[in-house]
Amino acid sequence: MADRQFIRYTIEDRVATLVIDHPPANALNRQTVTELDSAVDELLANADVKVVIITGGGQIAFVAGADIGEINALVKAQDAAGAKAMIELGQGVFTKIENAHKPVIAAINGFCLGGGLELAMACHIRICGDRARLGQPEMNLGIIPGWGGTQRLPRLISKGKAIEIILTGDQITAQEAKALGLVNLVVPGDAVLRQAKGLASKLAAKSAVAMAAALKAVNAGQGLPVVEGLTKERDQFVTLSGSEDTREGVSAFLEKRQPQFKDK
Repeated sequence: MADRQFIRYTIEDRVATLVIDHPPANALNRQTVTELDSAVDELLANADVKVVIITGGGQIAFVAGADIGEINALVKAQDAAGAKAMIELGQGVFTKIENAHKPVIAAINGFCLGGGLELAMACHIRICGDRARLGQPEMNLGIIPGWGGTQRLPRLISKGKAIEIILTGDQITAQEAKALGLVNLVVPGDAVLRQAKGLASKLAAKSAVAMAAALKAVNAGQGLPVVEGLTKERDQFVTLSGSEDTREGVSAFLEKRQPQFKDK
């Protein structure tokens, strides 16, 4: 594992827990995002990892946003090229997470704002502490979300509510986020990581190739007419049907036993 200042991870029972640890609020500056990018690459390439959890270090925040100091420097210098590079860096990492062939779970243990919410939305599943606050406050700074907020939020909740959240910059509670479908589960704050690890362990018992096929079918079909999306689903099903895991899974069901997947 590379030497990193703000990103660390552990691997246990085929589940990787990646921690963003940039006190006091885990702001995503260029170094943190770059470290996150390389750590994600390592975990996706590691055959011993089947599921990834992303969470925040400390007790305050999952990620409270991008580094405003860096944004301020770009704005003051009117550095359009620097702004473009910053946006493309974050968008690239988050898109990599969204398109990952392994499930990625966001364990939202505190403030989840701006770039933090954009990171959480790039993950496949979101588990949220009951006292967390979520939002896209960029409008309050005279800017807009740049790491996917204007694109992923309207795809996860209604377009009208997404526009309201983006234009007002208001924060919402974990309970409101659950009601909107923005997060999958709300749990007591001290139980977020435990719940995420429990779900990750459940997923780690599944077939890696089947999970990858499901994720690919879902992502490939987004924004397409249903008929075209069904073609993507069909292609993944047909490819998967020749795998060892499919044969094992079907045989185990018929033989009334637990399958022993080999991720092949």
